[in-house]
Amino acid sequence: MIPGVKNVALEADLLSALDRREIEVLFQPQFSCRSGAVAGAEALARWRHPTLGEIGARDLFAIAERAALVAPLSRHVVARALEEAASWPEELKLSLNITPEELGDPRFAADFAALIGQSDLDPARLMLEITEDVLLRNLEQASAALGALRKLGFSTALDDFGAGFCNFRYLRELPLDALKLDKVMVDGVPGDPKALAVLRAIMALGRALELEVYAEGIESEIQRAAIISEGCDYWQGFLRAAPMKGADMVALARTARGRGHG
Repeated sequence: MIPGVKNVALEADLLSALDRREIEVLFQPQFSCRSGAVAGAEALARWRHPTLGEIGARDLFAIAERAALVAPLSRHVVARALEEAASWPEELKLSLNITPEELGDPRFAADFAALIGQSDLDPARLMLEITEDVLLRNLEQASAALGALRKLGFSTALDDFGAGFCNFRYLRELPLDALKLDKVMVDGVPGDPKALAVLRAIMALGRALELEVYAEGIESEIQRAAIISEGCDYWQGFLRAAPMKGADMVALARTARGRGHG
């Protein structure tokens, strides 16, 4: 929680901010390891609070959970992200984070498909990202919802892999297309032999399961070179781009074409 701030006041502020569409959506570009081009972006919520300044997605959703506003906040973020992405070049994919509350709702798959159906975005350009805390609550329900959405053309990814329990059962039982490695999985690579060995093992597992592998939190050229060398498919991180407005992301995508690994 944000120190020194009364929960009730902050939760009331959030409700007003949603009504006034003040919750901003920024986009973290994702780069192809093969070509160096921007392949897509992850949508991230930001709240520019009038007195507290910028509140990131993690704190924002924690506030929303206490205020019972997770579903409205998530719908707001998804709707704004879809508005932006509808005008992107067709080769760019959009990644959306799915909350535990949403995936635990038996109606989620149908409601989400209906929401996407109202947009101009092809489901094939959408990747739905889930984290382990979603799965801990109800693996069977999560698997069913993801399976239903995947049949409609959506891609699915297990996000923040390595930050929690790394339960390999999820990889076996969930209908997944991609694995997103948490920053902790690339920290120390390639200098730390153990860290490199773990990365290699996860890459081999991803290939065996026919999953695309994304590396998050890339902050140095040596890290980027290492994950490319080990066969990673995509990466994102502050090395090349912090979260940015949609128009800036599209401009970056144009300039990054043809740059190769550079």
